[in-house]
Amino acid sequence: MNYSEKKIIVITAPSGAGKTSITRYLLQHHPQLAFSISAATRQPRGAEKNGVDYYFMSVEQFREHILHNDFMEWEMVYEGKYYGTLKSEMERIWKNKQVPMLDIDVKGAIHVQQQYPQNTLSIFIEPPSVEELKRRLESRGTETAESLQARVNKASYEISFKHHFDHIIINGDLSRACSEAEKLILEFLARPS
Repeated sequence: MNYSEKKIIVITAPSGAGKTSITRYLLQHHPQLAFSISAATRQPRGAEKNGVDYYFMSVEQFREHILHNDFMEWEMVYEGKYYGTLKSEMERIWKNKQVPMLDIDVKGAIHVQQQYPQNTLSIFIEPPSVEELKRRLESRGTETAESLQARVNKASYEISFKHHFDHIIINGDLSRACSEAEKLILEFLARPS
């Protein structure tokens, strides 16, 4: 498959900025888009399902995929926690005549964009402030004081890379952020390959 002819949409943001909410909105309203299911070595949370939310695998399985060059991008996002985008996942979506939508971390997004600059649209979702991001993460009730501080520190670092992306959307109002992302994506999809 010639990757240079296939369109890719990348949505990235620090944890808590709203990229998953925006991605869900876009997928619900545009059937030509398909969610790219990432591979992950963490355990499923809540009602998450293998092959729907993530491809859950052991660290050993993930490393085996790395050795076989099966990933388009991969990162060790937190110590011992790997995430990546399988090339086979892109193939699956393109075979369905859809455009893959990647909801991935900042480093992975930069990597995809560098590899496929001509056919990738990258959008960085920025929180209105680091303080607001911290408030959103606290309201989830899933973080310890230490993990919250680690996420806030990582978010501040990731925000420093926002200018590496095609577009920056500040998510102070979710419906406005969804509309902005939708407009950018529809313009991108209308461009000839």
